[in-house]
Amino acid sequence: MPSNGGTESNSQPRGATDMSIRVENVSKSFSAFAALDDVSLTVRDGEFVALLGPSGSGKTTLLRILAGLEAPERGRVRFGEREVTGDNAASRGIGFVFQHYALFGHMSVARNIAFGLEVMKRGKPSKADIAKRVVELLDLVQLPGLSNRYPSQLSGGQRQRVALARALAREPRILLLDEPFGALDAKVRRELRVALRTIHDELGLTSIFVTHDQEEAFALADRVAVLNLGRIEQFASPTEIQAQPASEFVASFLS
Repeated sequence: MPSNGGTESNSQPRGATDMSIRVENVSKSFSAFAALDDVSLTVRDGEFVALLGPSGSGKTTLLRILAGLEAPERGRVRFGEREVTGDNAASRGIGFVFQHYALFGHMSVARNIAFGLEVMKRGKPSKADIAKRVVELLDLVQLPGLSNRYPSQLSGGQRQRVALARALAREPRILLLDEPFGALDAKVRRELRVALRTIHDELGLTSIFVTHDQEEAFALADRVAVLNLGRIEQFASPTEIQAQPASEFVASFLS
């Protein structure tokens, strides 16, 4: 259906509330450049959505607005029944994975993953519970036994798995990923795509993934939003987009 349109976080209780995402008439400019132009988008609870488009299309700006790292000039954002437009990133209950890992080089893998739990101001787990959570997450991202290594001792794919584990440490219901595989080679990207989709399904997350790679978007997502010049050209399943491009831009972008 065509449409016009890890940060530290406090988690939502898993399974307790609807965690759909609604973007309503959001606009954002940088100087004279309109990064987003009256964008509206609804992501269902538990859905995996890819934001696909060329550089400058607005996909990363939209993701950063969802994360609370940018503020829209107009419009609003809702997580379930909760409006979060004015909330800061730390209060939104999301996990965020960056393209370039953003790991602390002076900390071990275990400390990187545990960091968000260790700095919690309310409901901070015990040291034993944090250590248990780190082990669980390393198993989840298929890196058991690497807790004492440092980022410099890991491959790019392993670093991104650690970044994913850190984003999941506080059990967020919403996971946002900004081209997390962009710096990796094709074989590792394919492996991580499978792992990410498996984790999304196992944990019942609502996930939004930014990419400029159509193969990646169509392999991962339930639905894909194709952006161009700050607007959504088409938002549909991969099969529908490939079979029935909604605009000349979508058809040319996919060719």
